Amino acid sequence: MRGTATGGSPTRAAAEDDSAIRGTASGTAPVPLSVLDLVTVGGGSTATRSLSTSVELARLAERRGYHRHWVAEHHSMPGVASSSPAVILAHLAAHTTRIRLGSGGVMLPNHAPLVVAEQFGTLEAMAPGRIDLGLGRAPGTDGRTAAALRRTDSPAEGADEFPQQLAELVRFLDDDFPDGHPYARIHAVPGPVQGPVGRPPVWLLGSSGFSARLAGALGLPFAFAHHFSARNTIPALDLYRASFRPSALLDAPYALIGVSALAADDAREARRQALTGALSMVRLRAGRPGLIPTPEEAAAYPFGPVERDFVDGWLADVVHGTPDEVRAGLDDLWKRTGADELMITANVHGSEARLRSYELIADAYGMATAGSSSGSGAEGS
Repeated sequence: MRGTATGGSPTRAAAEDDSAIRGTASGTAPVPLSVLDLVTVGGGSTATRSLSTSVELARLAERRGYHRHWVAEHHSMPGVASSSPAVILAHLAAHTTRIRLGSGGVMLPNHAPLVVAEQFGTLEAMAPGRIDLGLGRAPGTDGRTAAALRRTDSPAEGADEFPQQLAELVRFLDDDFPDGHPYARIHAVPGPVQGPVGRPPVWLLGSSGFSARLAGALGLPFAFAHHFSARNTIPALDLYRASFRPSALLDAPYALIGVSALAADDAREARRQALTGALSMVRLRAGRPGLIPTPEEAAAYPFGPVERDFVDGWLADVVHGTPDEVRAGLDDLWKRTGADELMITANVHGSEARLRSYELIADAYGMATAGSSSGSGAEGS
């Protein structure tokens, strides 16, 4: 069955089924747990160290039974080193063997669809059957930086054209432009023109109803940014499920939500660490982005009344505390939303605190402790 992102359902490669999307829960977790990695850079650290931590985190996630590890796309943010997801994913693929790796996401209006198809075709060739292509329509940055990325003074136009860009990308991935189309003789490589290949399943990402409705109409899996748009979570998931039409990829809706969560050995330490991410958001929203502050800097910061209200609201949506408290919070979130998967992000200052949190959450759910990867290379390489 062949299809398009506008007139039908995206093609599912012959070797692909929805097990590439529907993971298996590990331990006592109610649904699969996954990782969203922003490759955060804390004060006193470097991007080199943060990228090394991402490798440690991917290997930890693989060892402990997390289903997938996604990397976000952000630009012109000193506290984030994930401006090039495809480059980072290639590095992670070389140090893991089983865990699914993907973009959470590629901001499609920032890129030519052919470039994305070639990048992710290359990743699929490096790590067959392990790559996800998550797509968003936001710029992942401020308006001025978006204009520089998109080479236009009207960057919002790119977001408006997202459905057309998506359709073009799917055509390149499947190499099925119809005869007479201007791109009919253009081939994304690696890709089908070189012989039978799999291809990454396409996900749509969103923080509002636009992508929820589009993902449902196309029968695609949907990832919602609960971690920064919590009030829109249930309406967006309801809209996705109501809009869903079965496709070659999925016969029923599949929705994951990103959730900020941080576990520590005691609740006070968890809050102390979580406050670093909250202060980072305060500064970002005030137009003063920087490195993620240290816990000491966050504790000493003189929050004004408006800033304090923002921090209190932000931390209310971060599941933090002891491992048992975090497990209870994640279980409650799953029950309230009916999410098919929870993708955990921990955007705090220290790499040790991040890694420790994912270990503690895995412990709380009795997730796997054996079967660590050798790190010698990607499957199929």
